[in-house]
Amino acid sequence: MELDGEAFEALVVDELDQLPDDMVDGLENVVFVVEDRPEDGSLDLLGLYDGYALTERDRYGMGEMPDRIILYRDPLLAVADDEEQLREEIHITLVHEIAHFYGIDDDRLHELGWA
Repeated sequence: MELDGEAFEALVVDELDQLPDDMVDGLENVVFVVEDRPEDGSLDLLGLYDGYALTERDRYGMGEMPDRIILYRDPLLAVADDEEQLREEIHITLVHEIAHFYGIDDDRLHELGWA
């Protein structure tokens, strides 16, 4: 599937708007970023949470740079056959990375069916 950066970002914003308020209202000092690929250039990683989870915020101080939730456009496009599937993958990736912000690890995400 192909989609330019602007159209992809619009889908990400739309999917963010679809998330429940109680999931996104607690996000503090977090920015959402779209990048083409991870630093290693692979297509294996769909998203990344870069920051300190709420469960680790005792090490978090004033003036910290914002945490980042990164979605990787090329890998997400590579796993989707159409826009509906792309939206679903974006949604799952957003929930997965937001869960990491709240301190939910991959094992728990697997139990919940989000990883």
